[in-house]
Amino acid sequence: MKPVHDSLRTLPNRHIFLEQIDVMLKRNPHHSMLLIDVVRFSDVSSSFGYELGDELLLTIANRISYLFTGHHAQLGRISGDIFGLVIPGKFSQVQLQRFYIHLIEHFKTPIGVGDHSFIADFNVGAVSNEESAIAASQFFTRVEAALKQAKQNRYDNFCYMSLVDKPDNSRSITLKADLKRALSHHELEIYYQPKVNLRTLEIVGAECLLRWNHPLDGVLFPGALIEAAESYNMMNEMGYWVLEAAFKGVKELAAANVRLKLSVNMSPTQLYDPHFVDQLAEFARVYEVDLGQIEIELTEDVALSNSFVVTSQLTQIRALGVSVAIDDFGKGYSNLAYMRNIELDTIKVDKTFVMELSESPINRAVIEASKLIATAANCELVAEGIENIHQLHVLREIGVMEGQGFLFSRAVPINDFIRLTQQDFIVGNSHARLSRVGDTAK
Repeated sequence: MKPVHDSLRTLPNRHIFLEQIDVMLKRNPHHSMLLIDVVRFSDVSSSFGYELGDELLLTIANRISYLFTGHHAQLGRISGDIFGLVIPGKFSQVQLQRFYIHLIEHFKTPIGVGDHSFIADFNVGAVSNEESAIAASQFFTRVEAALKQAKQNRYDNFCYMSLVDKPDNSRSITLKADLKRALSHHELEIYYQPKVNLRTLEIVGAECLLRWNHPLDGVLFPGALIEAAESYNMMNEMGYWVLEAAFKGVKELAAANVRLKLSVNMSPTQLYDPHFVDQLAEFARVYEVDLGQIEIELTEDVALSNSFVVTSQLTQIRALGVSVAIDDFGKGYSNLAYMRNIELDTIKVDKTFVMELSESPINRAVIEASKLIATAANCELVAEGIENIHQLHVLREIGVMEGQGFLFSRAVPINDFIRLTQQDFIVGNSHARLSRVGDTAK
């Protein structure tokens, strides 16, 4: 691939880019625009220096230009790590989201800069002009609002807005108000996704996942719920609700003669809460739960946020007998230096590498590298997102012992989970499947 730009200075800056947009809109009002924010790029600059950071940004810019060459798109650099991409034509929300997916899929291939490799991730705001006349400033303001929304929603890195959308609609405001009621009216519930031994297909644990039984909208997934909690500054309250529900779950499972380790996500607010360790001990006392049956999960970005606070808090947590896991391992920019400072029990490799094992040998290489790191760190490697037999076979070949995913089960309510623990999984040519087929033949 021949570079389109030899230097970041040859990219149109914000002012020149706006002028170009204005000219393009006057010629033909039907244009679409993506505003592309490179996630956590500041980590790269602060860790490796601005010279390497600029080289990485230039590579990203050239890749984006190459990806959209066929659409005659115009690329500009809006700020340090934000690019604008104007695409001639009127595209629907679905089409623009496909552009976004095409972008992130392409950038799962690592970028080599010097002696380092990086995997880029993006927040993307998108807008399409359907009007006959519009000013470039209005067009640009709307796509900035879309990007802001995409960055605020941590569970969906893409946001589309039409030129008449309001950034915060009445439904989202209602959701925020509903959250307070949900906490007091017992509308929140924990679902359990089985964690399975990939050799024996036995359930060895479960991840606790939050669901919201909304009276109007039915069962909601965590994205809208967490966004509402963040807007209301209620993340700490909701985090403790989930944690206590996990302890209740351990006790309820024990009553059904099921003894397993449950994993629960730790919010960033709890990481900085000086009372968190004491609260763990208190929940264990109240519900008579062995803390060895609880595993705390935190994401890599949380682990990277403040090494001293992270190390201190997690050391105290592990001293209680609670296990600690890193979730979404390998996603985004992974500065693995933090692995030297934190003692871990589990590494959960990000599901994107598992779900696309057949797409590229890079995905298998990342999992194999994660296995080596886990072995060196004396901790378990868990694969998320297992959806088919091929993925299961490859993970077994690599030596991954535990995993979870739709091949085994989605997250289910506790009574359904208890029933899962009392039956065999039937997948591929497993012993359980062959035995079941044999029984049926008789």
